This record gives sequence, structure tokens and C-alpha cells, in this order.
Amino acid sequence: MSGLVLKLNPKERVLINGAVIENGDRRSRLSIMTPNAHILRLRDAIHPEGATTPVRRACFATQLLLSGDGDPQDARRQALRRIEELSQVLRDPDSRTQLTLATRALLDGENYKCLKALHILLPREERLLAHRAS
Repeated sequence: MSGLVLKLNPKERVLINGAVIENGDRRSRLSIMTPNAHILRLRDAIHPEGATTPVRRACFATQLLLSGDGDPQDARRQALRRIEELSQVLRDPDSRTQLTLATRALLDGENYKCLKALHILLPREERLLAHRAS
């Protein structure tokens, strides 16, 4: 079986092709068989006003591809630009690995994998910004 598999917690919400779907009272597993469906876990979503840091802006650009909002080519270009900007700053081996994974996934049309790789960088960015502020 191929396709995207979503494991949902009770009451978890997901956006599928513009429709918000809420899981019931039990954990469940959905297999999305339609290729290129626009799917975004709402727990992963970053609101536009929350895209205030470089990694969050890259995540937001990628989530626009997942949700189907906006022109796909423009969103992909913007996400690639944001990842390139991050690669100029995050030079440690672990960050470079995540950025490479994100870029490959984006170029292969695997937008969820791209977002997943970028999300790994969020705690690292938080630590760097906290250290800088102190």
C-alpha cells in the first residue's frame, strides 16, 4: 500500500483539500491514496502572523503547498528561497542534513517530508535566538 498515512489522535484536526476534518474520540489511521491531495495537520500549522523567524517562514511557505493555498510554483519557489537563506546561516552538520532533506523532498514534490525536516529545526532556532537574546 502506498500513499500518505496519517495517524490521528482523538479530536485532532486535519485540512484535506480545503475541508477541516476532526477525528473522533479514538486514535485512528487514515491512508490517503489520492496523489497530490492537499493535506495539512492543523497541529503543525503556523499562522501567517506566527511566521516571525527564518525557520518559521520556511515552514509557512511549505505549508502553503500542503494546504493548496496560492500558486504552487510560486509557493515552491518561495520555500526554496527560504531554505537557501537558512543554509547561509545554519552551518552545523545536523542542520545542513535537515536542510538537504527538506530541499530534496521539496524538489521531489514530497511537501510533507519537507515540512517534517524543517520542523526539526524549530527547537534549534529557538535555542539560538534565546542564546542571542541573553
